[in-house]
Amino acid sequence: MSILSDKWIRSAAQDPDQRMIEPFVESQKRENMISYGLSSYGYDARVSDEFKIFTNVDSATVDPKAFSNDSFVDRKTDVCVIPPNSFALARTVEYFRIPRDVLVICLGKSTYARCGIIVNVTPLEPEWEGHVTLEFSNTTPLPAKIYANEGACQFLFLKGNEPCETSYRDRAGKYMGQQGVTLPRL
Repeated sequence: MSILSDKWIRSAAQDPDQRMIEPFVESQKRENMISYGLSSYGYDARVSDEFKIFTNVDSATVDPKAFSNDSFVDRKTDVCVIPPNSFALARTVEYFRIPRDVLVICLGKSTYARCGIIVNVTPLEPEWEGHVTLEFSNTTPLPAKIYANEGACQFLFLKGNEPCETSYRDRAGKYMGQQGVTLPRL
């Protein structure tokens, strides 16, 4: 398994049959913002302006088998403020289509990590496609800001030694083709 370069990522994103990343930003953008776009061995994705901010107004129990949208406040905004020791869900601006012989892993941006904001995303499996749902955890005792349309995380593309036997599409995965911020499903 090897990590794929900017040259490979660009080719897969611009190939009209693959369209691996849409919209695709050809190079790093960073002027007075948290960087995003193509990097040496990855792609820094942006967070959209759609947020679901966790609230405990109803003293609900967080249950991944019976998750309630009532635990969130929806906001469409350029700057999301996450309460202390809480989290928000969002999605990438980019829509991803992962090739059958590639696995994608996500790492948080150091700019956010240095502020106590952790970004978590599970791997993007072979032949998965959709907007990626992002989770921002504010580990600090203070409110924290997330900036829409700026960098949120970096995706690293790993090529397998051969195409997988069963892809996410083959399994009819429950998050296939997701658009918008997607809550947990069973």
